[in-house]
Amino acid sequence: MLIITRRPGEKIMLGDDIVVEVMEVSGNSVRLGIAAPRSVPVYREEIWAAVKEENAAAASADVTQLPDALPVRSRT
Repeated sequence: MLIITRRPGEKIMLGDDIVVEVMEVSGNSVRLGIAAPRSVPVYREEIWAAVKEENAAAASADVTQLPDALPVRSRT
């Protein structure tokens, strides 16, 4: 793990197109601004872990336990 000291207004570059800026430091809390291309997903770690867990549960679900597909309506 790389540990870098930054002050408010200072930035960190990740590759050529991701910028992390320290917006504010207040007590033991730090506000970060992240500029990244839309193709790069940015999640808080706890949200990322929940999404990963849901995806794993869906992938391991028993097909017989899934609801039946809804009927497809014809366009007339």
